[in-house]
Amino acid sequence: MKFTYVLPLVAISTALVLPDEQVFNQIAIDSHKSADSAWDKLPSKHQVVDKLEESVDKVGQSLGKLSKCSKHALDSAIDYAVETGDDLSKKVHQTGFAAGSWANSAINIEDHHPHLKPNQTIYELIASSKYTTKLAAAISEYPDLVVLLNGTLANYTLFAPVDSAFEKIPEDAPKPSKETLKKILMYHVSPEFYPAGKVLVTHTVPTALTVDTVGIGPQRVSTNIGLRGLTVNFYSRIIAIDIFGTNGVIHGIDSLLVPPPNVADIITLLPGEFSTLELGLTKTGLLPAINDTSNHYGGTLFAPSNFAFQKLGPRINAFLFSSYGLKYLKALLEYHVVANQTLYSDAFYAAAEADQKDIPKGIFHIDLATLLKDKSLAIDVFRYGRYINIKVNAFSTVTIEDGIAADGVIQVVSDVIVPPKPIDRMNTYWQGEELTVDDLKERLEPFVQDTNVEL
Repeated sequence: MKFTYVLPLVAISTALVLPDEQVFNQIAIDSHKSADSAWDKLPSKHQVVDKLEESVDKVGQSLGKLSKCSKHALDSAIDYAVETGDDLSKKVHQTGFAAGSWANSAINIEDHHPHLKPNQTIYELIASSKYTTKLAAAISEYPDLVVLLNGTLANYTLFAPVDSAFEKIPEDAPKPSKETLKKILMYHVSPEFYPAGKVLVTHTVPTALTVDTVGIGPQRVSTNIGLRGLTVNFYSRIIAIDIFGTNGVIHGIDSLLVPPPNVADIITLLPGEFSTLELGLTKTGLLPAINDTSNHYGGTLFAPSNFAFQKLGPRINAFLFSSYGLKYLKALLEYHVVANQTLYSDAFYAAAEADQKDIPKGIFHIDLATLLKDKSLAIDVFRYGRYINIKVNAFSTVTIEDGIAADGVIQVVSDVIVPPKPIDRMNTYWQGEELTVDDLKERLEPFVQDTNVEL
């Protein structure tokens, strides 16, 4: 069988990598809401965690029982998901509105392990399943991938698109090159072991796809709990979990995962969220500089939303986007760009270091050098279970985490980040107090002379 279609890379992977529903999931719940608010009717964090644990275990036990009387564990898993209405996804759906309230206990969710000892490798499972015939046919075109998924060098994780996922590819989509198709397939494989319990408390997962543009480390996928349940990269829903093989685990998904485009492309293709930022990056010449991956390896863009710019007020915005204010706008935006350091919510890549780092649970602090000369951002990551809160300069909050890109990551921030004012050798960070045009100019004046855009 020939794999004759491919998802339109930009249209699918970019437009869906930061959807509107994720914004709702990240909105903090006001602690002063009235007692009869709909939020108060949501289950407590302990109730939700108990339900998640119960659901994962229930599905696992059911799959174990089905495996005893079924010819194929993967078929049993998908059949069970369809027949039960995907019970796990429904349970996860209940937490989508209050992630912060339940995730403090989510760390206690234990990895699920098979009730019966598997006797097939990951590749053998998908090759013999009636639901993954197209995926198996595509992988069989690459002997090294077959060897990998049959091998025992690691416990792998495969996010396996079922046959119906391939039917979503437009009929007029161009056939991908063999090299592109291999990258897409590698993007579905993780060289690490991620059973369902671990996926639930993880924000990003490393894949077998390595790209120079993201820095020293593999390309990643994001895992999300939202209105559609548990998803990968926001759009591909996990429909079957924990199909164990002798060399890892399979999770069935309903859409193909496509390696993402560059940071600059994502900003351009989401005008509803970033039209002001795009205009500023374009007018100052920073957009093409960011998009040029020949001069940097990976990076992090702390991206203010349109609403974040609105919070600066009309006078400051009018000044920044005037012909006189453009040099100040450039300096301000340079303070949001980090080159050669890619900070995900739970992993960190630095171009100068040989290995990636996992961000530990608890409190993690790092200073990231920006394009603004001698100015760094102070980043504090508070991580406990799935709950993660990222603060920039002890003020601006990351409201949408982990916009996965080919050349780094986008972290959407709640406020425009204004450089500190040096007072007696101490940095005084802007904390959201009223800011005048003169105040802003004072903070940016030392940096407006250099007009070169270098990463």
